[in-house]
Amino acid sequence: MALKVLSALDGAKIQLYHFKAIIIAGMGLFTDAYDLFCIPPIMKLIGRIYYLDHHNSDKCSVMLKETQYKTTPTAVVSTLVSIALLGTAVGQLVFGRLGDRAGRRRVYGLSLGMMVLSSLACGFSICKTRNCVLVSLGFFRFLLGVGIGGDYPLSATIMSEFANKKTRGAFIAAVFSMQGLGILASSIVTMVVCRIFAVSSNEPKSETPDEADLAWRLILMMGAVPAALTYYWRMMMPETARYTALVEQNVVQAAIDMKKVLDVPMSEIAEDSPIRLKPPALPHPSYPLLSKRFLRRHGVDFFCCAATWFLVDVVFYSSNLLQSQIYHRFIKDNNDVNGYKLAFKVARFQAILAISSTIPGYWVTVYFIDRIGRVKIQMLGFLFMALVYFAIGIPYKYYWSENISVGFMALYSLSFFFSNFGPNTTTFIVPAELFPARFRSTCHGIAGAVGKVGAIIGTIGFFWASRNEKDSGKPNPVRMTVALVILGVVCLVGLLLTYFLTQETMGRSLEDNEIYEDELIYNT
Repeated sequence: MALKVLSALDGAKIQLYHFKAIIIAGMGLFTDAYDLFCIPPIMKLIGRIYYLDHHNSDKCSVMLKETQYKTTPTAVVSTLVSIALLGTAVGQLVFGRLGDRAGRRRVYGLSLGMMVLSSLACGFSICKTRNCVLVSLGFFRFLLGVGIGGDYPLSATIMSEFANKKTRGAFIAAVFSMQGLGILASSIVTMVVCRIFAVSSNEPKSETPDEADLAWRLILMMGAVPAALTYYWRMMMPETARYTALVEQNVVQAAIDMKKVLDVPMSEIAEDSPIRLKPPALPHPSYPLLSKRFLRRHGVDFFCCAATWFLVDVVFYSSNLLQSQIYHRFIKDNNDVNGYKLAFKVARFQAILAISSTIPGYWVTVYFIDRIGRVKIQMLGFLFMALVYFAIGIPYKYYWSENISVGFMALYSLSFFFSNFGPNTTTFIVPAELFPARFRSTCHGIAGAVGKVGAIIGTIGFFWASRNEKDSGKPNPVRMTVALVILGVVCLVGLLLTYFLTQETMGRSLEDNEIYEDELIYNT
């Protein structure tokens, strides 16, 4: 028989606490996006500060000192992004496992604390020499990635276990949509900081003053503020009733915890007679994670979650390779433009992209996820992403490489829209709904870590495809064509995996995943 507290959770009406939980749980995803998307403009500032040459030229017998600005090498940018992604993968594995072993709530504050402290530490990157700054920044970004990675499985699992089965998908998608606000916030903060520093600077407009070294640090540190503001509320959250009842086997405490946060009469969640779970030795599961028995029951779901997350992250992070071409066309990196103006233009471009495609994609998913289901949205996203990359990639050498037009920008925006109204969001949701409570956080963490391996591959692909030709300064069109067509094929593979292997979880109770057999819930 089903526990009353779990049945009450499935049928609970939407309440204020659900929206509060979205904000609390979403701050980790907000920080993740803020950290990732503030890097491009920051790299422009770092390029102006730490990558420059001073040389003398003899013109009309007058010695003129010239400064030749350089940009941060693509290899450095890709390395810094990859280091953070590696930390994210580690965090997903470690905190995902801890979430099942020690409880979601016990480690939830730890991951947020790591994000806050690491964001601040990134701004205090040691030294003022180039190598020392980059090494220390990379180290702190790795730690930041660990904290962000820990938040992925914990936030998804906690939100899924608090939500009712009718609107569960929308709630988890709303948590994930905080990434869109993080992208927009990083752009706004960057533009505001750069404008303030530019106005207060006494240097010529073409020069990048020494104070710019403070500006990029301040931008990074500001990412810690929203997360820090929610730390208290995160620590005050009770353990999820599903974890307490099914893993810790404390049904009475589960009812008490649920009563604290949801307006449900105690008579509806308290059991009429004492109950327990068989065998009494639990919470140790009757079969271990990744055992033959586990793989027989959940192996296909486990593979599908990890594989589709891997594929979408390859594509999502590779899409950055198009930005080098867009920047070359719309954002001139000339010596007569100082670092503040350059970073401002990059941040403004990212803000426009977020408002026009990224954020709408997230919220369209929130609206439709519990109406048409996860599988259809994921298939739709993969299909249209494939079409977009083929449309850009196949004629790239003959048309797009010389003609960055409105059509190109529209296609580029659509790739982000259908990524978020598609697999980028659904791969975050489905692993939190497909597995038993005692494995839920761990499986989500493993699937996410596999996805981040795909993200690292995508970042390396970005580095390979966006290397400039020496003469033109533009990316090699042949490499770009190959890369874009490969991304389209990757999307089609994701489409096939979704169609043949992904289970629909819309409207299902999380307890449908609990295969009890010798651990059935029963009255004594």
